[in-house]
Amino acid sequence: MSGHSHYATIKRQKGTLDQARGKLFSKLSKAISIAIKAGGGADPNSNYKLRVAIDAAKTANMPKANIERILAREEGAEALEEVSYEGYGPEGMAVIVETATDNRNRTGQEIKGIFEHSGGSLAGPGAVSFNFEPSGVILVKKEKNKDEQMLKIIDIGAKELEETEDGIEVYVAPELLGQFRDKLEGAGFVIISFELTQKPKNYLTIEDGTKASKALTFLDTISEHDDVQKVFANINIPQNVLAKIS
Repeated sequence: MSGHSHYATIKRQKGTLDQARGKLFSKLSKAISIAIKAGGGADPNSNYKLRVAIDAAKTANMPKANIERILAREEGAEALEEVSYEGYGPEGMAVIVETATDNRNRTGQEIKGIFEHSGGSLAGPGAVSFNFEPSGVILVKKEKNKDEQMLKIIDIGAKELEETEDGIEVYVAPELLGQFRDKLEGAGFVIISFELTQKPKNYLTIEDGTKASKALTFLDTISEHDDVQKVFANINIPQNVLAKIS
C-alpha cells in the first residue's frame, strides 16, 4: 500500500484523537470501566482488555490516583454499557463505531443522525464487521535498518506487519497485545503506541480530494462524540491526495 494511508494512520498523522486532555481522560476512564465489566474483573493480570486500558491511561499520563479510583469503584463499570454500531459512510465505506454509554437509545439516535447527515446509513449487526478482524496493533519506531527490524519482529512472532508513514505496525492476536509489546520492548524496539483495533480485510481507496475530505470530516465528527471510544473505517487515501486536504 505504498504511497497510501489507511484511516488508522491518518488519525495519527492528523492528531485528531482527543487533543483536549480532559476529553482524553474521560475516554480512557470509560475504557477502564468497560474493560472491568466486559473483560471479567478488576485484575489486569487476568483481564487483558483491562491491562491494555490501564497501560494506555498511563501512557497518556493519567494520574495514578485516577486509575486506582476507577478500579475501586465497581459501580462505575455497571453504569456504562459497551455498544457497537455498524454502517456505511460517504462513498460506501464500512464503519464500526465503539461506544461506552449510560443511555443506548440516546447514543444510538445521535450516531444515526451523524451517519444520515453525511449521506450514509446505520446497518444491522454483522453488516460490515465481517470485513474487519479484531487485532492488537503496536506501532514501532522505524530505524534506518527497517528491513532487518521487520525480520526480527517476525522472528519474535508477529502475525502481520505493515510499514506506514509513521512507523511499523505490528499486528498480533488481541489477547497477546500486552505480552507482545513487552517482548518488543525487551528486544530493544521503541514503542510509539499500542491499542486493540479492528483491522479492515479490504480497503476502499478514495482518490478524489473532495470526496476524501468529506469522508474524513464524517469520521472526525463521529470520533468527537462524547460517548464514542473508537472508530474504524476501511478507507485508504493516497498520500498526494491527503497532503492537499490536510
